[in-house]
Formats: sequence, structure tokens, C-alpha cells
Amino acid sequence: MAVRMPDPNAVFPVPGVDTVTYIKPTIKNKQIIIGDFTYFSDTDFERHVTHHYDFYGDRLIIGKFCQIAKGVEFMMNGANHQMNAVSTFPFYIFEGFIEPIPSLSKMPFKGDTVIENDVWIGQYSTILPGVRIGSGAIIGADSTVGSDVEPYSVVAGNPARLLRKRFDDELISLLLEFKWWDRPVAEINRLIPLLTADDLTAVRRKLKKLLRDGVSE
Repeated sequence: MAVRMPDPNAVFPVPGVDTVTYIKPTIKNKQIIIGDFTYFSDTDFERHVTHHYDFYGDRLIIGKFCQIAKGVEFMMNGANHQMNAVSTFPFYIFEGFIEPIPSLSKMPFKGDTVIENDVWIGQYSTILPGVRIGSGAIIGADSTVGSDVEPYSVVAGNPARLLRKRFDDELISLLLEFKWWDRPVAEINRLIPLLTADDLTAVRRKLKKLLRDGVSE
């Protein structure tokens, strides 16, 4: 019997569960770019991307295989107010006021928000504008992330602070070189025993062999 391959375009990828969604097939906003198999433990992901106004042009970019818990909010650059003037009030967005939209050079514009691959974001966390979260990072529940997070780091709190690295520098370097998330699904299926193993000595040895040989069994 043929094995059914996972479908990154399935909206509800867990049989019988309508509260976990693959995000990519649900996105309508072209300024939100989502990788395959990244999921949200809720529905209507775009409702959780706030202050995302066209005139800013900022993008939310999320890689593959990310795990985003219920209640996570991505706050975009439109949430920032002009702070180098007398008033911080955004007159330009309200009907009846004559102020034009300020140039981005006058605003605290932070650029795109980028979440790399295999990132786990705990529930009710808030990701602030312009943050970059590296692959393999873990964000504790109820955290507010206002600065960049290094790959394979664990952060938590408000503001989120580094608690520890998940692995030593050598293993992190091997994982970032291996980039399992970019491999074909059939190969990822063969790699699952490695990806879920807790014997890190064996994982390190296997990664070195795979990087040397270029294939997985």
C-alpha cells in the first residue's frame, strides 16, 4: 500500500482536528511569506499579524516547520509612532486630519520580521517589529521578543532574555549546515529518528557522516 505523503497545502493537517492549521495555504496578504509545514495552534493566522499597513511595506517572513502556539501575536511596524516630534499621535491615519503620512526616515521603522526554520513560539507571546529569530530557537510562553534571537537559543520573559543555548556551538554549527528543513519530504521521513533522538553524541556523529557523504539512508 502506498504511503500518503504529508501535504503542505492542507489547511487542517491533523485528522479530525480543526484547531491546528498549516499557515501557508491560508495566507492572502502578499507581505506575509510562510514556509511549508509551519503550523498555528489556532485558525485565522492573519488576524494575529497586527498593525500591518500597506504604506510601510514591511514583510513577515516565517520559514519551514515552525510551531506557533495559540495566541501568538506578530506586531508589525505600523504599531510604532513617531517619537522625534512633539506629539506621538498618528494624525495621518484618522479621517479629517490633514497631516500626510510621514516618510519612513522619520519613523522608528525596524524592517522585516523574520522567523527562520524549526522555531517554537510559546503561546501568547508577542513578536515585535523587525525581530529576527534564528532557526531552532525556542520562545517561552507569554514572552515579548523585542531583539534578535540567535539560532538554537531558549529565551523567555518580558522583555525576552537568553536562558541558555540548546546545544553546544559545534552541534549548532552542524545543524545549521545540515539544514534538514530544506530536504525533500521523503528524506525528512528517513531522518525523523535522527531529528527526534536525545542521544546528542550519536546525533553529532551521524550529522558529520551525513554532511560528509551527502545522503541519508
